[in-house]
Amino acid sequence: MADFPNTEPLPHAHLVGVAGVGMNALAQALAGNGWTVTGSDRYADEGQDLDVLRKLELAGVRLLPQNGSGITGATQAVVVSTAIESGNPDRQAADRLGVPIRHRSEMLAGLLQGKRCLAVAGTSGKTTVTGMVGWILEQAGLDPTVVNGGIMLNWMDARRIGSVRLGRSDLWVIEADESDRSFLRYTPEWALITNISADHFDLAASRALFDEFRERVRRGIVEGLGWGGAGAFEPELAADGVKFCVEGVAFSVPMPGRHNAGNALQAARLCECVGVPLTTSAAALARFQGIHRRLECVGVVRGIRVVDEYAHNPAKIAAAWQAVAAGHRRVLGFWRPHGFGPLALMFDDLVAIWREVCRTNDKIFVLPVYYAGGTAHRVREGHELAAALSAHGLAAEAVADYPALQTRLMAEAQPGDVVLGMGARDPELPRFARRLVAALGGS
Repeated sequence: MADFPNTEPLPHAHLVGVAGVGMNALAQALAGNGWTVTGSDRYADEGQDLDVLRKLELAGVRLLPQNGSGITGATQAVVVSTAIESGNPDRQAADRLGVPIRHRSEMLAGLLQGKRCLAVAGTSGKTTVTGMVGWILEQAGLDPTVVNGGIMLNWMDARRIGSVRLGRSDLWVIEADESDRSFLRYTPEWALITNISADHFDLAASRALFDEFRERVRRGIVEGLGWGGAGAFEPELAADGVKFCVEGVAFSVPMPGRHNAGNALQAARLCECVGVPLTTSAAALARFQGIHRRLECVGVVRGIRVVDEYAHNPAKIAAAWQAVAAGHRRVLGFWRPHGFGPLALMFDDLVAIWREVCRTNDKIFVLPVYYAGGTAHRVREGHELAAALSAHGLAAEAVADYPALQTRLMAEAQPGDVVLGMGARDPELPRFARRLVAALGGS
């Protein structure tokens, strides 16, 4: 675990790849807890005008080139995620200067020392549930610190990213990530496990990993829906939200999809563990605006709805597809695989899930695998997935790039359709969704 020294001047951490979802959240949390924070990112070096970079600077993070210049012998930690390779110039500078290289989760675990921590884990839904829990606790007056892997629309504004809320109490809510086993660094007071499925690991390995996580939880764990009986949870679904009733308390959550009803119920159950009544949770969730890129409606033009969604594994794709299909005559979906390895691992399950959720008139467009540089074994490509889907009778096409995708969607989309964009990592995905809305409005 990271050792947080009481030194003067303030301890300095340099974060490599600081624009990443986990890294920018840690940067905000460190800066808000007395650290001097610098960061580097290839997007900044490329001159990309990303909202997250500007807001990090407003939060007190100094951006420096990713060439080792941000690191000195007085730096307490150079912080990396699993994605940062050994040949990175900042890592090499840390090695030369003898500066400790810490994983992102190790630094967050250090911030959690002496805190009451609620950790939200699970293969799918943890970002949304973390946001819901943080919002409920804020509305209940418990003033939590929240460190999330996604942007909460209730907290996003011109100055704040929205993935972190800095509170004054000792209560912290964190999204705990299993993808690189990093959640095994945390020892939360309470935890919630949304679900377990094959994603970064096969199902058996995933189950074993979550068993290890359970052993680290000090007081108790919320799992499943906490409902009275199997199959009894039947929420009322609509295109603009979900409704359900539990123990006489009516919930109305303005997020579509049965899975979001489950997310809301799980969040309420976790908040009960720290004394928040269901009535308070229901009132808070009625005002919950959602998470950026989690079924986020970016526009409705000429009767065509455009939705931006982070879904990158079969379970998330299925949940998103089924949620938007309700109330729309046709889904025009596009997906960008976030890595060659994950695409290969999930390939058969992706084919199976699209065969299950696609209706006869729905259509799928598959972009090339997102490649962020570094070493990668090109096991599978996006066009192979499109071909496999087509071979099973689905209307699927491979598209070479975003301009080609826009051309096809502009030609296909009709009133009553929903365009569902899905994928992780690539910052162009949400920007494309907004460009598409503008293009549809001008056509």
